[in-house]
Amino acid sequence: MLRRVLWPPVRDRQLKLPNQRRFLATEVHNETSLIRNMALVAHIDSGKTTLTESILHKSAYLIAPGSVDTGSTTTDFLPAERERGITIQSASIPVKWDKWTFNLIDTPGHADFGMEVESASRVVDGAVVLIDSVEGVEAQTKGVWRQLDRYGVPTRLMFLNKLDRPGASFRSSLMSLLTHRLHQNPMALALPVASFNAEDYMRAEPGIHGLVDLVKWEIWKWTEDGESVVRPLPRTVDELETCGIIPASHPIMPHLVSARTGLLENLSMYSDELMEHLLALPPGPSSYLDVEASAIMPHLRKATLNNQILPVLCGSAMKSIGTELVMNYVGELLASPMDVRLDTESAHGPLRLLAWKVSWDKRKGWMTFVRVYSGTLKRQSSVFNVTSGQKEKISKVLLLYAAEAQEVDTLPYGSVGVILGLKFTRTGDTLVDARGSSNTSQISLRGVVPPPAVMSASIIPKSHSDLDPVQEALHALSRTDPSVRVDMQEGQLLVHGLGALHLEIVEGRLRDEWSVNFELGSRRVSYRESLGSGPSSNTNKWTTEVTGKAVTIKVLMTVEPLTEDQQGDPIWDGNLVLGPSGQPLLSPDSFRDQLDPMANIARGLSSSLSNSPHTSLPFSHIKIHVTGYSLPPDVSTSILAGASSSILRTRLREAGMGPVLEPFIKLKISVHEDTMGKVVKDLTENGGEVLDLASDTTSAVDGADEVVPYSTDGLYIPPEELSPSSAASASSKFSVGTPRFKRTIHAVAPLSRMLDYSTRLRALSGGHGLFDMLNAGFRQVPDSRRLEILKEIGRA
Repeated sequence: MLRRVLWPPVRDRQLKLPNQRRFLATEVHNETSLIRNMALVAHIDSGKTTLTESILHKSAYLIAPGSVDTGSTTTDFLPAERERGITIQSASIPVKWDKWTFNLIDTPGHADFGMEVESASRVVDGAVVLIDSVEGVEAQTKGVWRQLDRYGVPTRLMFLNKLDRPGASFRSSLMSLLTHRLHQNPMALALPVASFNAEDYMRAEPGIHGLVDLVKWEIWKWTEDGESVVRPLPRTVDELETCGIIPASHPIMPHLVSARTGLLENLSMYSDELMEHLLALPPGPSSYLDVEASAIMPHLRKATLNNQILPVLCGSAMKSIGTELVMNYVGELLASPMDVRLDTESAHGPLRLLAWKVSWDKRKGWMTFVRVYSGTLKRQSSVFNVTSGQKEKISKVLLLYAAEAQEVDTLPYGSVGVILGLKFTRTGDTLVDARGSSNTSQISLRGVVPPPAVMSASIIPKSHSDLDPVQEALHALSRTDPSVRVDMQEGQLLVHGLGALHLEIVEGRLRDEWSVNFELGSRRVSYRESLGSGPSSNTNKWTTEVTGKAVTIKVLMTVEPLTEDQQGDPIWDGNLVLGPSGQPLLSPDSFRDQLDPMANIARGLSSSLSNSPHTSLPFSHIKIHVTGYSLPPDVSTSILAGASSSILRTRLREAGMGPVLEPFIKLKISVHEDTMGKVVKDLTENGGEVLDLASDTTSAVDGADEVVPYSTDGLYIPPEELSPSSAASASSKFSVGTPRFKRTIHAVAPLSRMLDYSTRLRALSGGHGLFDMLNAGFRQVPDSRRLEILKEIGRA
């Protein structure tokens, strides 16, 4: 049974801050059940930052919303973000809305900055997933959805954005959720009103001017300046047709009753109480209209918390249409910290925090973003880092409003904030009260796993005196962004990242934030090596000296390549590492007890897998099963790290050089049909493989297999005529003589051949081609390509 923890109410304070700020939620002492830790996630250019600006405007945080196009948004405050018009790092802002407090995190949409989504997904209890209503579900939509799944984010809400664009479709966007298998029960909570003038539907005019809230049975109408008027709808069919709120001839009228009926009947499948309530209603179409929102909302919230339904809203963030509904339903439906807490977590328990992000500020120094999972954090207190075993002193506790900070005295249970003064804490570390000594408080929380690097570049200091500053800057940068990996190979300093854009941002940050002098070498993809086929002595012993005495440590393990039906673990960079029980072994930093012998063995295995004795490449696609270990009773378990590392490295060296693996990407390319042949030819000439040729964006291809869509049985699927410009464009697609028919190409290709694909596609398609790419993992290369790669890395 979950207990509710009540916090005494406090006054909100008026603050005068620059840039037209006026009202802020500056205290976090709210009832814990009214806190919503939420993230906005989506494919790039789906409107996350624009929705964030609209939310800040509607909540009176901003007098006027900023614009991505003009570089005036609140959360995109880095120079590179404003210059490029994209989000590079996640930004957190506390927002007061009605009775709720939202800790809102705006995340990047570009796959190169997936680490920011990883860290945000770890600490939120809910997410608003945005979809461009013209494009439907896109490559990175599925990518962020899988990230939310990986960290067990329990509640989600879909926002079908950009319904004001030509070609936008409410129906097709909702259908794409089923086609791409995001959820088998998307439930539309609102219907879009493209125009209150029925003639605009006849002329197929794009737009959105209102929404019908099917739960609260009211209609919202927005003016050109983004202001809204809301009116309740009549509770009988006859009154609805004659009230004049919506003209009787309006195309949406025939669908209102069926939409609400479909919502209630679908929801009643998950609530016996609601089912009984509906069965007790008198017969007739007006009965379902008379059901009050107060009778629906508890069942809607319960079904959302249990992931039985996926609430779907729609609108236009650019025009601030639908923003109020999004925030209302975030408060009503998404989980609070009380809904997802563990038995050991409470407001009055021992302090326990998770550092989910670390950043550097020239004025404030190291800033550690934390979520409080138990107890209350106070400024000027000391914490113990369970992950690293170090004690640190907190100087200040802040609420961060993107680039602006407000100092507070405490950060209570369930809250998200920033602490200053920590010098050694990294992303994913667990912090507890330094005075606590209970075993419970010393347990590590689950950390954050960085995505594997796929591209690297050499860093060349301009002079010998620049070497130390460059290395210090790289170390600091890798602390703020754990997806940046730095190593030294044959005297050359290499930085590894998630893509070409990621490395460009890394270069810019090193110059702008740390002011170091260096040259960036040519980009190259990050390859992997697998296990060789040579004979092995099956070594399992390691001898060393401890306090002058020779000791022998045994670590029993089997080492073999992964079979085709076995799946590598992302935590282990595509390797599969099993413990004595046969279950996957945690990463070294994820062990709750860092003195656990298996934590030290994992640390040693990780060290050997990170660097091949043959090629200096990281290993991948290897299965390691640790079956046991033994060491003298008077020797510390930390020695197991060196033993396991040495034993595994010997076994890998004896096996010889193995197959080389190359990163591949999935491509979704949209081109006109008359240029499709040239694009396909270019793909095949560069080692690509075409998986599917589609005439629209509704096909779902994952790898080499076509995905079977979820069924529409029992779901309310809105008609196409609710989006008039989409209905017109859909009919024109198949009209005779259409001169420029769009086709979509799904393919996989080696990343190394796609580094300049943007330029190639522009030339091949006459500037009309668009493409998305997504990581498709590593694949073994043929011998001819293997020799090319070995020459490239200087090993042949």
